[in-house]
Amino acid sequence: MAQFFTVHPDNPQARLLKQAVQLLNQGSVLAVPTDSSYALVCHLDDKNAADQLRRIRGVDDKHHLTLLCRDLSELANYARVDNQQFRAIKQATPGPFTFILEATKEVPRRVSHPQRKTIGLRVPDHKVLQELLALHGAPLLAATLIMPGEDLPLNDPEDIRERLEHQVGAVIDAGACSLEPTTVIDMSGDAPEVLRHGQGDPALLGL
Repeated sequence: MAQFFTVHPDNPQARLLKQAVQLLNQGSVLAVPTDSSYALVCHLDDKNAADQLRRIRGVDDKHHLTLLCRDLSELANYARVDNQQFRAIKQATPGPFTFILEATKEVPRRVSHPQRKTIGLRVPDHKVLQELLALHGAPLLAATLIMPGEDLPLNDPEDIRERLEHQVGAVIDAGACSLEPTTVIDMSGDAPEVLRHGQGDPALLGL
């Protein structure tokens, strides 16, 4: 049975988030709120948890997973970013953007794209998730909480618990999130390319 942590969206209770971190460290997948929609997250270095996350989503290893980072300095540890890319990303973070970048050796090969060696990275602008990342002390591996065969992410924490109570370790309830996904920008090639238009405005990056 999934645990259910109801937290204040602007002033989340640290004791509840610490319990959530314990579950992450024990190998659980969690459903958490973000500034775009609810997401599934797990420990970056836990292969079984990453496999479970992919099973829930119904995706294979060619689907780009995302690292949720606390800030740009953390992002730069896990992706190769030149000065021009860094300046562009800085304009749009924290916020609802996912950047596809070349992964560094800090990213386990099993979670980067098998052919391209790329990974999605983003710095979310959500108080609860930022607090969770700070308590965890490292990026979390994530995927938007869209169920197989569906088009929209799950947004109601009670619905998430009901549908995933035997597949996730916990649901963090901070209220409803936006249903609009992040804007995805591929920065791994010669020029930035918008792969998905979402909540973030590409004009912030001059696109």
